[in-house]
Amino acid sequence: MSERIEQYSSMLEDQDGVRYAIEAFGKTTPNGMWEGWLEFHPLESEMPVLRTERETTQPNRRALEYWATGLEPLYFEGAFERAHIK
Repeated sequence: MSERIEQYSSMLEDQDGVRYAIEAFGKTTPNGMWEGWLEFHPLESEMPVLRTERETTQPNRRALEYWATGLEPLYFEGAFERAHIK
């Protein structure tokens, strides 16, 4: 089961003016590692949530939290381009 790791104060806006809140999520893999991805939640509820594929694999939850806290707005922009409908 996935867990929210970080919720960011930064937001992104697409070309249509839809604004998205950004969150990092993670879950354990069968071998005990943690994988993380980003989700973009539209502020307008009728729009779909966008989600990246796996962005990172870390040895434990603490390392995944560290990764998530170090992301910058430029990273979010690239991830937003990689994201697809969940």
